[in-house]
Amino acid sequence: MNIVQETAASSTPGAGAQPAGRIFSKLSVGLVRWKSDWKWLIVLIGGFLVLYYLPLGAERFDNAVMEALYLAQDYAREHVLLCLVPAFFIAGGIAVFISQAAVMKYLGANAPKVLAYGVASVSGTILAVCSCTVLPLFAGIYRMGAGLGPAIAFLYSGPAINVLAIVLTASVLGPKLGLARAVGAILFSIVIGGLMHLFFMKEEQEKSRVQAMLPQPEVKRPLWQNVLFFASMVGILVFANWAKPQTSDTLWAAIYNAKWLLASGFAVAFGLFLVLWFNIRWWEMVSVGGLVLLAALILPHTPTVPFVMGVVGLAWLINRDESGDGELGAWWQQTWGFAKQILPLLFYGVLISGFLLGRPGHEGLIPSAWVAWAVGGNSLLSNFLASFVGAFMYFATLTEVPILQGLIGNGMGQGPALALLLAGPALSLPNMLVIRSVLGTKKTAVFVGLVVVMATITGVVYGTFFA
Repeated sequence: MNIVQETAASSTPGAGAQPAGRIFSKLSVGLVRWKSDWKWLIVLIGGFLVLYYLPLGAERFDNAVMEALYLAQDYAREHVLLCLVPAFFIAGGIAVFISQAAVMKYLGANAPKVLAYGVASVSGTILAVCSCTVLPLFAGIYRMGAGLGPAIAFLYSGPAINVLAIVLTASVLGPKLGLARAVGAILFSIVIGGLMHLFFMKEEQEKSRVQAMLPQPEVKRPLWQNVLFFASMVGILVFANWAKPQTSDTLWAAIYNAKWLLASGFAVAFGLFLVLWFNIRWWEMVSVGGLVLLAALILPHTPTVPFVMGVVGLAWLINRDESGDGELGAWWQQTWGFAKQILPLLFYGVLISGFLLGRPGHEGLIPSAWVAWAVGGNSLLSNFLASFVGAFMYFATLTEVPILQGLIGNGMGQGPALALLLAGPALSLPNMLVIRSVLGTKKTAVFVGLVVVMATITGVVYGTFFA
């Protein structure tokens, strides 16, 4: 009887489902483990082959390794404390203190065009973002109601003209190329944004009609306060990194001689703004400022020491977050987030650039003759190649500067260098894919085409008349 019942039970449809499910689950787990094991095996074999066939002892390879380390050391000494650290605080402040309401008021479809394009085109001067990091900001302001033209101007100017990149370009590649990059990026953002608005005017007119029916957004902090606050930080960054000129009888040289005095003036204004508008206690600010002043008096020929003390003091002040609304604590978190995101990418880019291209006047793994053949001179083809390849490459923030430093040292022309500076940081293949998800294929293709064409033309003009 029991045998009959067991046989009947096993023949029912539901009886075999559970064992079959278990078998399928075990097969799935086994397949996942098999794939994982094969991945690790491939990685191990690949690593073994690289180490086994590593051309140690070959003069060009050993020299390329040393060039990577030399270039990384130069950047650690010259560009991290005075360039990167202030830029992290500026970028963190942007993420916290620029409200969504301000976006609608100054960048919306109904905002005055001069104001909208003016704000968007210079916004990059206080951002320290790459072509991918700017995407969430761009998508946010566009979906919050920013017009297509101002949003595109912001998208381009964000990674193309951040003040740190301009200062670093002028310091490393020369003031003429740095100025050309700044002027070109601002003009590019306005022209490209305006052309995008004209090409898709019907959609923009519809958006304008919809926004006209919305209530006027409220702004938490007046624009003039934000402008003065960020201008003080930008002033510190610019003058602390003012490059030493080759001649001593120019305005640039006079500013260089007074650079720390000017930077200190902006620092005093910055501290005053923190006390007046951000609820920092005056005695705390005086305490930090007094320690910085004391360090400057004791070590007058080592300005980086009081500079670092000022940065540490600022971090302590905003990390306490006693403002009551969480702004200062959020500022520190955003600043630290930028540091964690950018620093590893920067040094990775520097090492790769040094290994492949070396420092100016030194060869890395790639012979300089190859570089001179591809992007040397100032032909239309070399400028187009520099802008087109740069548009699809990914440049983490600031990594375009060491890469170009190596390329110029190996024969790249000044025109193609500017073309790459104008196209490369603003675009990349992953950047294009995300933009397409926000704007669609047609708008993305027009935007990319405008950037490449304008960068090519600008490179030819600069290389012919100004280089």
